[in-house]
Amino acid sequence: MKKLLLAVSIASLSATAVASIETKDWYGYASPEAKQFVKDNIVLDFYASPAGTGFSKDSEVAQYIDLAHERGITGASVTIAAPNTPNMLAFKSEHGKWTKASSAANTPIRYVTKVEDFQLAHENGEYAIMWASQTTMPLEGDAANVAVMAEHGIKTMQLTYNETELTGGGVISMINGDTSSLTDFGKEVIDEMVKHGITVDLSHTSHYTTEGITDYMQKQHKGVPVIYSHSPIASTYGCEPHETLTETEQRMAKQNLKKGDPDFRLAACYRLISDEQAKTVADMGGVISVTATEWMMDGIWPEDITPKQFAEMIDGAVKVAGIDHVGIATDDMMTTSKVVPFAKANADKYADNGYMINAFDKGATGCAELSKHIAGVVDALWEMGYSNEDMAKLFGQNLMRVYQQTWKTKA
Repeated sequence: MKKLLLAVSIASLSATAVASIETKDWYGYASPEAKQFVKDNIVLDFYASPAGTGFSKDSEVAQYIDLAHERGITGASVTIAAPNTPNMLAFKSEHGKWTKASSAANTPIRYVTKVEDFQLAHENGEYAIMWASQTTMPLEGDAANVAVMAEHGIKTMQLTYNETELTGGGVISMINGDTSSLTDFGKEVIDEMVKHGITVDLSHTSHYTTEGITDYMQKQHKGVPVIYSHSPIASTYGCEPHETLTETEQRMAKQNLKKGDPDFRLAACYRLISDEQAKTVADMGGVISVTATEWMMDGIWPEDITPKQFAEMIDGAVKVAGIDHVGIATDDMMTTSKVVPFAKANADKYADNGYMINAFDKGATGCAELSKHIAGVVDALWEMGYSNEDMAKLFGQNLMRVYQQTWKTKA
């Protein structure tokens, strides 16, 4: 099986930043030129840290943002709707908690309403925050509530989060045998998203449903691109992204692989996407943002992902989708100390035969905090032959192009 080379583990240089305590700080190993490049360019992150799971104190978010801003991160797409927000009331509560926590930072915050806000934040010394939803559950079965989500600043939205929703099937439903695709309600939701300028996000969505979405978009909303906000490319690891749990079990038995063998898998790398899925989105003009969370790396669960590994993941996506269609997204949870208990307490939403918990058990403890990785990623990409223009596209320009196309209100 093709695997990325594991870089030599290096101890953390700094213990001064405590927002994501498990993430090694690679900043001190980066070149001065790489650090300056990050500060000179727009660099956008994506993370998912629910109140009570990713953070429990406003000060934790404030410290996280202040360190990111200090090291040149322009801003981030912040998830405020996921399994913790099963209805509109919960969504509004999370929106309030995150607004309060982020405003506690010393860094001035610019809440994104238009694409130009990223550039303005970069120029004015602010940190840009755009709100994202990884679920349609807050809609409560009423597509008209898309407008409410838009009013609260949601700029991207997934139709499903892992499990089956009223809109279609998620990846974990799929590995458990669900073959459902985009529903009629899902089509109504897409129409409302396009109308209200919310970008369609395919991450966490089963390949049956993503195919339904892209087919529908190309027929009914031709020229409107979609994104994968945080989805690595499966071929980077030579793994199977679409197997059911039964099919994975059969493959393990056929190869005579058992627990403890290096290539044994409890499940397929279900959060990763196929080359075909990536190319479809690229053909539509969209972007695939590669996440750097360790538990999504198929069978390679280092204590903390290295900048070189992150760069190799980006490079793998570029080889498939092209330089104009790749972005970055850590999917950082800030701290994993509450993630594992949350996953265990919500087993129905993470019914992956223990795959994710197994990753944590094998050492996937860090969350790839971007401020601690990105300068090192720049050095690694330079070594691979990437130009400054290439990296400016990868770090923000590609996504901003898609946002410019999709955030235009259709009402």
